[in-house]
Amino acid sequence: MDIFKQLSSGADVDMSMPEYAEAIKEMGRCGHICFRINTTEPDMETVHQLEEELFSGGLDKTSYMMPPLQIDFGCQMTIGKGVFVNHSLTCMAAGGITIDDGAMIGPNVRIVTDNHDYENRMVLRCKPVHIGRNAWIGVGAIILPGVTVGENAVVAAGAVVTKDVAPNTIVGGNPAKFIKNIE
Repeated sequence: MDIFKQLSSGADVDMSMPEYAEAIKEMGRCGHICFRINTTEPDMETVHQLEEELFSGGLDKTSYMMPPLQIDFGCQMTIGKGVFVNHSLTCMAAGGITIDDGAMIGPNVRIVTDNHDYENRMVLRCKPVHIGRNAWIGVGAIILPGVTVGENAVVAAGAVVTKDVAPNTIVGGNPAKFIKNIE
């Protein structure tokens, strides 16, 4: 199993093993592209071309991510059509992040798919994150490993999401809790 499949499988990954060198290489590639994105004049066409490079051509023309952004594993992300991401997104994407069609992500959002073993900090434990179709993630929200945000759900500003969010609901707080259903 290659290192990226291993990371997204949820298996423990020891960062000191030789295979992890491929992951380090991808982090370097993404770091360089993010730097170029973040230091480019605000021209949507140029930025979009760099974002396509970051996601290895996997960014639809109808989706846009506003700089600055920081993404460590572009190869572990899938972004649907009509997605809008406001500025200052941070993705720790080793475990895989899927953002479905029509999702909206506010400024300063963090999406995290990995954590470390408490006893051996060189061991990564990853779980994928899935943002459902037409979901809305509010400013400053943090989405933690293994979370699925359901279709049409809303995550309130500043929420820390530790558990799945049901479709057509609003959650908020730290940790995020159910607020109400969306009719």
